[in-house]
Amino acid sequence: MTLEQRVARLEALEAIRQLKHRYLNACDLKDVEAIRDCFATGPIRIDFEAVGQFDERDSFVALYQSLACHPRVRDSHHGANPEIELTADDTARGRWSLCYFNLDAETGLTRRLGVIYDDEYRCIAGAWKIVATRSRILAVVSGRDETIS
Repeated sequence: MTLEQRVARLEALEAIRQLKHRYLNACDLKDVEAIRDCFATGPIRIDFEAVGQFDERDSFVALYQSLACHPRVRDSHHGANPEIELTADDTARGRWSLCYFNLDAETGLTRRLGVIYDDEYRCIAGAWKIVATRSRILAVVSGRDETIS
């Protein structure tokens, strides 16, 4: 592999990491348009177990907005342990672990999830996008937070 190819590979891997972090941060910030922009247009695959399955980004984003974009809903997504493999110059797949924390600020109910994401990415017009994602819940802890701030 030439130096130019190695640099291009590293740049692609970093762009995919930035894409996933941008998505997770956008979820925490309730930035619906940034979430939408992380996904490719056209047919895609989103399989989020209990939340549902989607074949295009807009129906997923609409459900996200209806469930999460409320002042009482406070979320924290922490993605870690990325395993990213370039499968071609413009395609890749990745696995991420997610530590998710959710607080209902009105009731004090909390939920913590351990999740694994399996993603597929494509570079479209020079920008990496999510074209498929599947999340599997590995662990759930629920409770009540009496110290809401």
